[in-house]
Amino acid sequence: MSKIILITGASTGIGAETARHLAEGNDIFIHYCTSREAAESVAADVEAKDGRAHLCQVDLSNEDGCQALFKAVEGKVDKLDVLVNNAGGLIRRKSAKECEWKLMEEIFALNTFSAMMVTSLFIPMLEKGEDPNIINITSVAMRHGGPTATIYAASKAALDSYTRGAAKELAPNIRVNAVAPGVIVTPFHDKVSTPEQLEAWRKGNPLERNGDPIHIAQTIKFIVENNFLNGETIDVNGGLLMR
Repeated sequence: MSKIILITGASTGIGAETARHLAEGNDIFIHYCTSREAAESVAADVEAKDGRAHLCQVDLSNEDGCQALFKAVEGKVDKLDVLVNNAGGLIRRKSAKECEWKLMEEIFALNTFSAMMVTSLFIPMLEKGEDPNIINITSVAMRHGGPTATIYAASKAALDSYTRGAAKELAPNIRVNAVAPGVIVTPFHDKVSTPEQLEAWRKGNPLERNGDPIHIAQTIKFIVENNFLNGETIDVNGGLLMR
């Protein structure tokens, strides 16, 4: 059955690859903030794979943007089957000794508050969906504390906790799960990670490589298709962190 899928932060990286991977036969709402050209390229890829692409440009780091996204989607469809809360970012590295109030607000707004608000807004549409589910993208940083990215790690840990609470509250009608990526080579790292850091993470991984966006897209597809999975966070990090 054709699904209606909304992916936030879908112009590049994990979101873009997820849009491509879930494209065939489905309606894919591709949210982006500033990368219009990249989003249009993803939309073209979705259409080439027999999907139907819809572009939505809003800034999700504030309530008005979240409301605008809801109105844009609601204006085109009357239900939603899958919500992937992928939008996020580190913004800039700061240690626990360097907390800045404004930076904390910015990081939590982008990584945590936006996903919580978008989820809340779309629940009525998800309740009308076919095997509806929500997938939150967290991070391996929440597991090990993310040295030099402690605020980011905390924001992702909060989203992980929210995943479990929402999974209980929204069951049995809506499933809620999360994926915690390890080091995935995407534009995410362009401004916040050096080549030396990426190489160190690669060498420290038991598989001796960093991940690709497709590894997360494949996991998201698995969650969508497995209707007995609920309240879980799946770690996809090559063994960088084992539990």
